[in-house]
Amino acid sequence: MIIIGADYHPGFQQIAFVDTDTGELQERRLEHREEAETFYRGLAQPGRTVRVGMEASGHARWFERLLAELQFELWIGDAAEIRTKRVRKQKTDRQDAQLILQLLLEERFPRVWVPSGENRDLRQLLWHRHRMVQARTRIMNQLQAVALNEGLRCKKRLWREAGREQLAAIRLAPWASRRRHDLLELLDRLNPTLAKLTEAVEQEAEKCPEAQRLMTHPGVGPLTALAFVLVIGTAERFRCGKQIASYLGLVPSEDSSGERRRLGHISKQGNSLLRFLLVEAAQVTVRSNQEWRRKFFHLAMRRGRKIAKVAMARRLAVHLYWMWRKEWNYEQLTKFGSHAGQPGNPHGVQ
Repeated sequence: MIIIGADYHPGFQQIAFVDTDTGELQERRLEHREEAETFYRGLAQPGRTVRVGMEASGHARWFERLLAELQFELWIGDAAEIRTKRVRKQKTDRQDAQLILQLLLEERFPRVWVPSGENRDLRQLLWHRHRMVQARTRIMNQLQAVALNEGLRCKKRLWREAGREQLAAIRLAPWASRRRHDLLELLDRLNPTLAKLTEAVEQEAEKCPEAQRLMTHPGVGPLTALAFVLVIGTAERFRCGKQIASYLGLVPSEDSSGERRRLGHISKQGNSLLRFLLVEAAQVTVRSNQEWRRKFFHLAMRRGRKIAKVAMARRLAVHLYWMWRKEWNYEQLTKFGSHAGQPGNPHGVQ
């Protein structure tokens, strides 16, 4: 068996590898991608097992596909945890590769969950739609600024037929008129594209039973439900709701020592798109659910609206997690959820 520790960079990788049958240890620097592909294809022999370990990083899809084609084992490790294993103060690419190889040999490599190819492709759909929505928002904001500068204050009515006619009728200087024309043209091109992407998201959500179950929660639509399923992967990866909140970066950073306890801003670790969608969905839930509205305003009066919004997003993430894990819809969650501490239910539902 050949075990390889790879310190991966976009343009090259430094590797340290050992043959467990002979004990031979070697080091190499492989340029991407021709030299690296030639090297790994040369290792592919009948009856030989190859395991490659590397830190979690971007720009490595082609490398992952290559190893999957060659049927090599690829272990992705937690970069932050690998960093804590380093003892020496010197840091070089060679030492990084040697450290990864050492962790693999000692069975201390902090392996992380890796989504499937289909999962990653569906994430691209969500990210593409999200970026298109952001682009449309920027265009609409610029057109609103053009209208306001000319004394036309329509807000959302600007995007109706009458508002568009008023915007088009404004007399502008040549380049300002060209800017208005180009922005309106871009907006008209983006709207059909976004409609198709939204329809695709809805179709994918219909194919996913877990997403359908999560959509029974107030405020959760196909986009948020599908994103939650894709990012979390499997509910069994987490033991409790606190781990879900931490994984999504919805818990405060902490710097405590002794009797002093200091909590900072939320960590913002994990998937930024899902965190954004949870905050948006939680606001819809607050507007549509009386209990959530009461909790939100209670928190907002004590800690401010920003903290209250994040707290509601964390609560929503925990609700979705338990709905998924228990295979409950929202009605079952409210009926059989924990009531610990309430009169007559000191230990929750029996």
